Amino acid sequence: MLRIALIYGAIAGTIVIGVMTLGFILDGEEKGAASGQIFGYLTMLVALTLIFVGVKRHRDVNHGGVIKFTPAFLTGLAIAAVAGVFYVVGWEIYLATTDHAFIEQYSAAVIEKKKAAGVSGAALEKLIADMEKMVETYGNPFFRVPITFSEIFPVGLLVSIVSAAILRNPNVLPARG
Repeated sequence: MLRIALIYGAIAGTIVIGVMTLGFILDGEEKGAASGQIFGYLTMLVALTLIFVGVKRHRDVNHGGVIKFTPAFLTGLAIAAVAGVFYVVGWEIYLATTDHAFIEQYSAAVIEKKKAAGVSGAALEKLIADMEKMVETYGNPFFRVPITFSEIFPVGLLVSIVSAAILRNPNVLPARG
């Protein structure tokens, strides 16, 4: 199971961080936009379908085509955890190579969007103070790393549950043999 988790998790995490990094490079001005977040989570969902593939492979190769929910779920969770670690490491590398500019750009974009929407006065001052605090907090890796991991892991958790529920039935995509 460990080998399957490492292989499929590494591939899924690399796909997610690769697509997201490419997206930031190609469209740097839209950081934090709702459409960017939707695209990011859809990318995660598509990449994490490798959990299904990994659990099926584990069922077919290591369990003779039959697996109970719990071992299937734990295999999925292991794949999701490895994908999360790869995602965090990739994100940290991206931040290091861009001199941690993401959070500054994100904060500035949020402020500009609110200004364009007509926010001013005390509300704008509060937003600016909140964004400054967020920039400071995001600079702490003990805050940033768990937050980054928590972006991808819940998606992997859901895919693990669905995969285990489907693949516990040996008649679903039976092993060829």
